[in-house]
Amino acid sequence: MLKKLWRGKSEGWLFISAALILFLFFSLYPIIDSLILSFYTSRGIVYKFNGFGNIKRLLSDQMFYTALKNTMIYLIIQVPIMLILAVFLATLLDSAKLKFKSFFRTCIFLPCVTSLVAYSVLFKMIFAEKGLINNILLKTGLFKIGIPWLTDPFWAKVTIILALLWRWTGYNMIFFLAALQSIPKDMYEAADIDGVNKFKQFFYITIPQLKPILLFTTIMSTIGTLQLFDEPMNLTMGGPANSTMTISQYIYNVSFVYAPNFGYAATISYTVVLMIALLSYVQFKFAGDDA
Repeated sequence: MLKKLWRGKSEGWLFISAALILFLFFSLYPIIDSLILSFYTSRGIVYKFNGFGNIKRLLSDQMFYTALKNTMIYLIIQVPIMLILAVFLATLLDSAKLKFKSFFRTCIFLPCVTSLVAYSVLFKMIFAEKGLINNILLKTGLFKIGIPWLTDPFWAKVTIILALLWRWTGYNMIFFLAALQSIPKDMYEAADIDGVNKFKQFFYITIPQLKPILLFTTIMSTIGTLQLFDEPMNLTMGGPANSTMTISQYIYNVSFVYAPNFGYAATISYTVVLMIALLSYVQFKFAGDDA
């Protein structure tokens, strides 16, 4: 079989050999090795085969459930708001009547090219106890004391969600904007002639045409949120009292902060992989065959 694959295609295999070797060593090998590692438990450099012991531990791990709950809160609240805002902004910026569109597009897209650490530190300063936001709120006279943005479990989650919205809304907006510009304008002209108002045009023409991009951005946003690490780590360190800790941050803690157990960390990581696969499958089924 290998001879059949090689025969007459040796030049092609030669061209992709470098990329193939890199893939095998830096992608495929770590995947297989981490899967094997998930069946071991470790203390430092000492590894012991544990079978399904890590899975049993995971099912009774209250800290994992806390991290899972926090991550799902970010997913359920932040992702829909972000995508709705992205569609709304893309629709506004696609208007032929709007002036300085390039300027507004650049301003909205700019946050997603900033450094993750830099913008997290900036948000930490702005939402500090005596930061810019609290100073503005106190000066309005509507508040007598500042809001504990980073020290209260509820407000800490709100701060992280606001940070995620600020950074990633513009990124998704670009996808929707590109899709909007590919919709034939004669569809809207025909709707205008038939007396269809703009509201109905949006829901019966624009949204169906955006369905493939909506599916793509939803899946990518879901994957990104389930892997969320930088914002909770830099803004709150997972606190207060683990109320903002995500699954990725818990994996980091199990690997490097607590007594290192890379086998258990690998098990949690593959749990995230299964969650991503399951949610992606559900989203594909929900979108239908025409997406």
